[in-house]
Amino acid sequence: MTKRVTALDLEPSGELSEATLAYFAKCEEKLGLVPNVLKSYAFDEKKLRAFTDMYNDLMLGDSGLSKLEREMIAVVVSSVNHCFYCLVAHGAAVRQLSGDPALGEMMVMNWRVAELSEKQSAMLAFVEKLTEQPAKMDDTDREALRRAGFSDRDIWDIASVAAFFNMSNRVAAAVEMQPNPEYHAQAR
Repeated sequence: MTKRVTALDLEPSGELSEATLAYFAKCEEKLGLVPNVLKSYAFDEKKLRAFTDMYNDLMLGDSGLSKLEREMIAVVVSSVNHCFYCLVAHGAAVRQLSGDPALGEMMVMNWRVAELSEKQSAMLAFVEKLTEQPAKMDDTDREALRRAGFSDRDIWDIASVAAFFNMSNRVAAAVEMQPNPEYHAQAR
């Protein structure tokens, strides 16, 4: 960890555990990099583990939502919150998973200009409202998702992914987390 990835001066208190080093090696193998968000949390392995466990469950675990849909949620939430780190990292994931570089850019700038299914549009309208006006969510919002074809379990997953990225965006903004430079060129 030679480059500064946040505005805070937090370094691991000692050597990283074998489990963390193995996880970082797996990231390097699969992604070609260790995401800076993981490096940011590495000062406290308990916090890193909690973050990665939640992320892996929400973004990679069993769900009625596709990986692309979950990444789209991440980007729309991050766009509302102007989270530079997540827009760069998850915009790259949308480009990669969709095979469409323009879609990643549309998600970042204005998801409404993208050619999406009615179901995806309903999902993204829900997460946008949840991010901007959480106190105004009501049964009409959930009903709109049901009419679009989402199950109650899907609605839980949509809300959970949106909530996770709202939290993550706020931490990234507070510590001025910097995205890995490699993300900028991926899937273009």
